[in-house]
Amino acid sequence: MLQFNTMPGHLVRRAHQVATAIFVEQMTKEGLDITPFQFAALSAIQMQPGLDQATAAAWTACDRATMGGVLDRLVEKGLVLRQISDKDRRARVLHLTDSGRAILQKAETVALAIQDSLTQGLNPQERDILVDLLQRVCDNHPK
Repeated sequence: MLQFNTMPGHLVRRAHQVATAIFVEQMTKEGLDITPFQFAALSAIQMQPGLDQATAAAWTACDRATMGGVLDRLVEKGLVLRQISDKDRRARVLHLTDSGRAILQKAETVALAIQDSLTQGLNPQERDILVDLLQRVCDNHPK
């Protein structure tokens, strides 16, 4: 008889639930109105200011339509500036606003603490192994 609670797919889903709950709880506690996906989008834009929406979507493993909605909300919050690209009028390039940089800086500190909370009970070597294994699963199944 299969035990669903020992299946990798179930455990990954459950771990995602736990990670999202901790993220939302901690960000809210710090007064930050930011979702995990918004955090990823802001981080991608910080990594390469002026990147286009399609690249931001690819880097965050998100479809373009969903990323468009995430960016709409970030623009509405005044955290991201979206402009027509000088190189391709069909593309939109993204930049963090001063508010976006400030929020991301605070959120990064919280996100690092969240990672520690999420992996409590693991020693540093086990944490490295977990990250390596999860990365390999993701690399083997891109989008």
